Amino acid sequence: MSPDDAVVVAIDQGSHATRGIAYDLRGQLLGSTRANVDTDRDALGHVEHDGESLVESVRDALRELAALVPAPGWRAAGLAVQRSTVACWDRDTGALLAPVISWQDRRQAAWLGRLEPMAGRIHEVTGLPLSPHYGASKLRWCIDHVEEVARARAAGRLCAGPLASLLLARLVEGRPFVADEANASRTQLWLPMERRWSPELLELFGVPEAILPRLVPTEGAFGCLAGDGLPGIPLRVCTGDQSAVPYAAGALDPGAAYVNLGSGAFALRPLAQPRLAPPLLTSVLRSDAGRVDFALEGTVNGAGNALDWFEDEEGLPAERLLAGLEQAAPAGIDAPFFLNGVAGLGSPFWVPEFESRYVGQAEPAERFRAVVESIVFLLRSNLDELALHAGRPQRIVASGGLARSGFVVRSLAAVTGLPVDRLEDAEATSRGLAFLAAGQPGSWEPAALTRFAPDSRHGEVLQARYRRWRTLLDEALGH
Repeated sequence: MSPDDAVVVAIDQGSHATRGIAYDLRGQLLGSTRANVDTDRDALGHVEHDGESLVESVRDALRELAALVPAPGWRAAGLAVQRSTVACWDRDTGALLAPVISWQDRRQAAWLGRLEPMAGRIHEVTGLPLSPHYGASKLRWCIDHVEEVARARAAGRLCAGPLASLLLARLVEGRPFVADEANASRTQLWLPMERRWSPELLELFGVPEAILPRLVPTEGAFGCLAGDGLPGIPLRVCTGDQSAVPYAAGALDPGAAYVNLGSGAFALRPLAQPRLAPPLLTSVLRSDAGRVDFALEGTVNGAGNALDWFEDEEGLPAERLLAGLEQAAPAGIDAPFFLNGVAGLGSPFWVPEFESRYVGQAEPAERFRAVVESIVFLLRSNLDELALHAGRPQRIVASGGLARSGFVVRSLAAVTGLPVDRLEDAEATSRGLAFLAAGQPGSWEPAALTRFAPDSRHGEVLQARYRRWRTLLDEALGH
């Protein structure tokens, strides 16, 4: 097989679907498939997946991809998985012992209240604020409340950890019991400065180290994806979904801030060395035996899901309203503001129960614009915080579904005064993952970028609105 015939496969296992996408070594798309994933939610805030269905969704996506793109040409694969989602399974049989608990799940919020005196210490050593979104409290809930988990633990058969570890154990030859560092970093049990599980936090959360996977870098020889009709393709990368996104634009640019706008939004600044900088998060982008690409990360909980919230509240189509803003100028200073607490107020504020509210009276279309504007304002707050610790970036690289909106990316450029380079590939996670799985080859052509320069006239108006919005938010927070 010549290099020109080689195929690299990206497996993107997300909250709504598993995608399988094939590329050649020039980064050209060869084919893609999608297997939908069901999510169960209840009034108690529980958010779960059926683990067997998740595993099968990966198999289905790969089998369909093999029918589109000849499997004999497959050289390597990468797997990206939703971070902070956890699973429990039987060491001997691989059977699921409990539902897979989503990163969105908040069932342990009240239980975590008892650890509040340790919140500062936890953030200091893990780079994460104390939060029910991370894996540790979810694992503790399974230990305390699921009878099959308790029996397996007593018998020495319990395996527990990130969802990525379950997928590796079920889909890779030899059933390895390992956790890559990007997904392990979102358990709130992993120490970025030392790259190991924390005995202190294992004891604090009541999670035995014996049930957790062995830690490995995100890149290496994980084994071959095989069985149940899967081709025997070497898995070279396992990482978190957001961790792969920056590489969609090619090799990391230390002068860039990377922003991904999906259901939530994330702002990343790459680091050569690990740094703990509360109120930001410390993240692993990639690692091998000799080196780790770290990042400081800010998170906006209410991004695309804030538009869903508006649609539910108002009964109006958010997609159509967003399209109507495509060429809109910024609102005047007296237009309404939206204080966005959808799914909780994330960094740099960390107020999980913040109540969303409008300030000022307006028609529904104006309220919608205020909701969209609030996403940009929250990103500006995070980018300002990132600049304090990592310096002001030279540009922003934007990706994700909401980045398709010209209004959003123009507003981001205007409110920050920075050029925004928008990735013109909707599958940023998959493209970045495939680039890593291919070994970052020089032949790879990154996704096309469209530049949005800051508009000084609009910037003056929008920055004034941002300052007013930030004052209103600080007042609401009692600052």
